[in-house]
Amino acid sequence: MTKMVLWGILFSHPRDYTPVCTTELGRAAMLSPEFAKRNVKMIALSIDSIEEHHGWSKDILAYNNDETVTEFPFPIIADEKRELAVELGMLDPDEKDQSGMPLTARCVFIIGPDKKLKLSLLYPATTGRNFDEILRVIDSLQLTAQKRVATPVDWKPGDRVMVPPSIPEEEAKCMFPAGVYTKELPSGKKYLRYTPQP
Repeated sequence: MTKMVLWGILFSHPRDYTPVCTTELGRAAMLSPEFAKRNVKMIALSIDSIEEHHGWSKDILAYNNDETVTEFPFPIIADEKRELAVELGMLDPDEKDQSGMPLTARCVFIIGPDKKLKLSLLYPATTGRNFDEILRVIDSLQLTAQKRVATPVDWKPGDRVMVPPSIPEEEAKCMFPAGVYTKELPSGKKYLRYTPQP
């Protein structure tokens, strides 16, 4: 029996019942089957209470116009005292609530199966995240964790990948039987090497 390799994503939100957060969690909820396909466990964090989260989750599902779903697809941590937000460095020093307290920034932490941080992104409280990009990053992280390749700018699953400079040319030929293609450059250096995605 093959052991399932689990990844994790933690994303924080300034607070419940706010417009940008509602759109983000709505998109995350819609994409939860995509995260599940990638064996990624999702969890959110907001500084409000569990009771507030339960009420807000109904608003999020209504925002999605999804009447078939009655239960929110992932948990939301209630960090009412902001202890976790402080410990993880998630507070936005520039955005404050009505009482002058710093808001939780829009952090994204992706954790690998080895329980180590693989990616952290920090968005200001005023800017919503792009969850399609987060899925693309997870695809890249999972691919490069399994194969000795790198993904170039704007890479999407199925696109060609790069052969890292640390792999000697002869070894690369053996590792990538579909071929290694080198981009000719004015410097004459052969560091831009591509191969079909393994």
